Amino acid sequence: MNILVTGGAGYIGSHTCVELLKNNHSIIIADNLCNSKIETLDRIKQISNKELTFYQIDVTDASAVESIFSSHQIDGVIHFAGLKAVGESVSKPLEYYYNNIVSTMILAKACITYKVNKFVFSSSATVYGENKVPFVETMDLLPTTNPYGETKAMSERILRDAAKANPGFSVSLLRYFNPVGAHESGLIGEAPNGIPNNLMPYVTQVAKGKLEKLRVFGNDYPTVDGTGVRDYIHVVDLAEGHVVAIEKLTEGVHIYNLGTGQGTSVLQLLQAFQEANNIKIPYDIVDRRSGDIAICYADASKAERDLGWKAKRGVNEMCRDAWRFEKGYDEEQ
Repeated sequence: MNILVTGGAGYIGSHTCVELLKNNHSIIIADNLCNSKIETLDRIKQISNKELTFYQIDVTDASAVESIFSSHQIDGVIHFAGLKAVGESVSKPLEYYYNNIVSTMILAKACITYKVNKFVFSSSATVYGENKVPFVETMDLLPTTNPYGETKAMSERILRDAAKANPGFSVSLLRYFNPVGAHESGLIGEAPNGIPNNLMPYVTQVAKGKLEKLRVFGNDYPTVDGTGVRDYIHVVDLAEGHVVAIEKLTEGVHIYNLGTGQGTSVLQLLQAFQEANNIKIPYDIVDRRSGDIAICYADASKAERDLGWKAKRGVNEMCRDAWRFEKGYDEEQ
């Protein structure tokens, strides 16, 4: 297939591009590079030993999106492009609603116009809000804890309605949990611009000495050690999930959790990182972060049943791969 990957230079997008190329698909990447780097494209090509097509555009720009669809025969779209920091979404809600929802509508409209019938959407476990764990795909959406989660839930509804109104337009909504780790080559990984919003790159930057110490947001949650519990999934497992989702996409709307089904607390992940890499990570406990929930992990049995997909890589591997990328990435800056 010839697949348009929006946000393909980003963290999850770049790993998915590698897996798509590995599985003999062709890719067109559309990315505005607001939270990614142009060098990532060369690294994707280096790992895969294959070529790709790149457009530096913002997918909220309808005319720019139109020009891609009119210039290429596209078989499917995987839509990653979006703002993704939970805390920032609370302080900048209008940016998040505009960017994340408008981009989804523009891409869906282009797909329907150009009869591109496969659409895989990068959704999030945040749509479950404060449902009881483990989260199951049939639960009502309760993304009231932050605007980021609301944008994902709204985008899901938009795509469901578009599929209902346009038979043949098929959608896979992938609700994933907390991606960490990096490609085993050490060439691509999570490299956010500025101070990281996610836990693992913050940990690796402290390990590297770029940041003084880790801030742990809250230690009074009703969890094993008071810190937030998340379902951490290796980014390569996640990328492989996207490949099978688009390859096996049949008519209608399909929803899958992509997670491990295991909850790990912040302090447990920190301990695993220290043991896997033999590095001490200094940290401070600070106040809870607005928009965060206590516990979040998946029931991922549907993806295994329907797609034959299951997360294979463990927390130690996630920690080792993340650190390998951080070390190599910094040396080349």
